Formats: sequence, structure tokens, C-alpha cells
Amino acid sequence: MALMITDECINCDVCEPECPNDAISQGAEIYVIDPARCTECVGHYPEPQCREVCPVDCIPVDPARVETPAQLRRKYEGLMAKQAAG
Repeated sequence: MALMITDECINCDVCEPECPNDAISQGAEIYVIDPARCTECVGHYPEPQCREVCPVDCIPVDPARVETPAQLRRKYEGLMAKQAAG
């Protein structure tokens, strides 16, 4: 499951540097999460780091992007393989 940032985001800038996959970036109005890069920190940490630091709790699971832990692990492994190759 990829995470998403809701419009409750206050642009506090704390989530972006915490993402080990560089999935978080500044959008037009609020921060956004690239679902192709979000592994919910699987492979890096036991809990999603963006959710751990968010002061307004505006980072839920994206219901349109439901993934199993195994799918998240494969996504993580693919991202790491691209990073090692490039």
C-alpha cells in the first residue's frame, strides 16, 4: 500500500527528508507521495518514517493503491536494484 498525504498537510517540511526512497516531494499546494516509490519504508524501517514525524497525522494509506507486504518488498528490491545500477 502506498501512502498518501491529505489536504490537512501544513507544509511543515518534516516528512520529505525522512523518506528513504525519495518518494515525497513538494506538490502544487502540499507535499505529495509518488506511489511508484513508496514502500511504506519496507526494507528500511519497521514503520513508515513520514507517519512517525508528521505533526498533523495526515498520511494515511492510499485506498486506491493497496499492496501486500510481499508486493512492497518486491518494490523495495526493484528500487534498490535500480539505485545500484544507476
